[in-house]
Amino acid sequence: MRAWASLTVVMLCGLTWAGNLESCTSRCNEEFDRDATCQCDHQCPEHGDCCEDYAELCTAEEEPVELVSIPGLDDEPAVHSLYGAPGSCRGRCREAFDAHHACHCDDRCRELGNCCRDFDSLCSDHGGFSHSSDGITKEELRSISEKIYEVDANKAQKEDIILNPQNRIPPSETGDQVDRCPELLFTYVNEKLFSKPTYAAFIQLLNNYQRATGHSERFSTQQLAEQDTFLREVMKTAVMRHLYSFLHHQNRYSSEQEFVDDLKNMWFGLYSRGNGEGDSSGFEHVFSGEVKKGKVTGFHNWIRFYLQEKEGLVDYYSHVYDGPWDSYPDVLAMQFNWDGYYKEVGSAFIGSSPEFEFALYTLCFIARPGKTCQLSLGGYPLSIQTYTWDKTTYGSRKKYIATAYIVSSTQ
Repeated sequence: MRAWASLTVVMLCGLTWAGNLESCTSRCNEEFDRDATCQCDHQCPEHGDCCEDYAELCTAEEEPVELVSIPGLDDEPAVHSLYGAPGSCRGRCREAFDAHHACHCDDRCRELGNCCRDFDSLCSDHGGFSHSSDGITKEELRSISEKIYEVDANKAQKEDIILNPQNRIPPSETGDQVDRCPELLFTYVNEKLFSKPTYAAFIQLLNNYQRATGHSERFSTQQLAEQDTFLREVMKTAVMRHLYSFLHHQNRYSSEQEFVDDLKNMWFGLYSRGNGEGDSSGFEHVFSGEVKKGKVTGFHNWIRFYLQEKEGLVDYYSHVYDGPWDSYPDVLAMQFNWDGYYKEVGSAFIGSSPEFEFALYTLCFIARPGKTCQLSLGGYPLSIQTYTWDKTTYGSRKKYIATAYIVSSTQ
């Protein structure tokens, strides 16, 4: 329960004026206001103290927080925020409860359900906090991610891709929208990769979406069949077989068919990010990319990037991070223009198979939904952030994938 102070009202000429404190007009996503009679912050649905017009005025504007943490770059700040976080535990682990804060980092926040979104990633090893309540341990996540990395037989080999990263910039300059790289990012890609069944099925899906949010998606019978084909092909791979086996032994799924059905719902199920009904999905956002309010959102896939760059629709601007891997898959965090719309920081695996990305993002969404998920690939640490779509659900109130992307290569 939040602490409340009485609303101060001003009497002017016999009229009672309460300012804007009973409405969310011009208050969406503000911090908790103890002087207001109702709230418009991200936590108000959880606390049940939203203003009556919160849903109408604020929820249509919400977008999952997207952070790219790129440490060790010329001593620049480690976290670059694209949308602005509703609250953070940075420097606040185990602090005393403070009703003024929109979210909390104290000993009881898990019990009360009011932790900040980055509580587990920042505070889990701080003063006795642990991930034990999540069921899947950090050690198990590292082990299964290494196994997935090991068995990815369809990944690109060194000779399959010639990458030209060119200029790296500090995170402080990502908002400049300056093209510092006159040449293409991909000098060469062996397109024989794309004839492999999982690649071919994946590429068929990329053009099934309208990238602008607010426009309802309408899938043809053929496009729905393409979703099934993709799921069928990836489930034939050792990558997805190992993932299913791991989740089965964790008692998350009782059968492979149950797993596949859930994959289809969580990734391809439609929900609304804009004014349309069913204008977005996890797959569209993460792999194909979207445009909302004049900005690129999602778009975290190297195959999509290469194909769009080849068509002259993507202009690579610069990068802020190039991963430590000396083979594929590697990681790049970059800036680019997509047919007139800018992506300030977009992280992506480079040279990975479609099933590899699909498996790791799925693993993290299931094991650490809405949290930072710490993995290990080829002996190097890597973290993935996922967010759930909280406005609508499927099945037994299960949540769709809002987004998933790489946030860090250090732990």
